[in-house]
Amino acid sequence: MARIAIHEKQNGNREYSFTVVFEPLTESMRVRKNGKKIRRVRNPPFPGYQVTVPMLPGLATYGRTLGEARTMARDAIRCHLEGLRKDGERIPDEKNARKEKLRVALSA
Repeated sequence: MARIAIHEKQNGNREYSFTVVFEPLTESMRVRKNGKKIRRVRNPPFPGYQVTVPMLPGLATYGRTLGEARTMARDAIRCHLEGLRKDGERIPDEKNARKEKLRVALSA
């Protein structure tokens, strides 16, 4: 996981920092088809990185390279924050959020 900072220069400086998850789309991945069948895809049509931000549900983007994924993440976060502000909603603050890692076991 990486962190990306967004700087806001309106009415004073405000900086937001979010944890960003860059998940590589590998050559061999499982794809669900019709909710039942699982098939393997050897060469995904769009290799690269899927990007999500846990503190901003619904935010997802993509980049062909890690550098492009970072650029897309910054743009997506900025756009998401502008939408929250426009709607009068609270912008989440990672500093106040409690973070834990949990292990979950699945039976075979």
